[in-house]
Amino acid sequence: MRKLNVILVYNRDGNRILMCKREKEPYKGKFNLVGGKVEENESELEAAYRELEEETGIITNDIKLTHMMNFQYKILDMELEVFVGKLNKEVDLVEEVNKLYWIDKNENFFDVNKFAGEGNIGHMFKQAETLIFE
Repeated sequence: MRKLNVILVYNRDGNRILMCKREKEPYKGKFNLVGGKVEENESELEAAYRELEEETGIITNDIKLTHMMNFQYKILDMELEVFVGKLNKEVDLVEEVNKLYWIDKNENFFDVNKFAGEGNIGHMFKQAETLIFE
């Protein structure tokens, strides 16, 4: 089964979410969470931290990630692992391919015209809010 991950990154104040704007299909031109592929012989958490650093410059010392949920897509033989974390300090972002943006957490992440994932980002965000701010 092919494994991918996405990471919900909150800023230090917890009022914004880090997103990228897709440069290619699928979802070209829409906002998406950062993340990528899990390499063979790599743990889920190692992959999440590696992808986060590659795409944003955020390193392990900047954030503690929690594995929140997985989505299995049986027909596609794919699993999407979802991680969440809140920065413990201000960071300078380093873009890899996609331009990075801080999006206000009060956005409608279910808006499929603006955000990738057919509403999945909205669902992930609602679940993450219970973890981050309990």
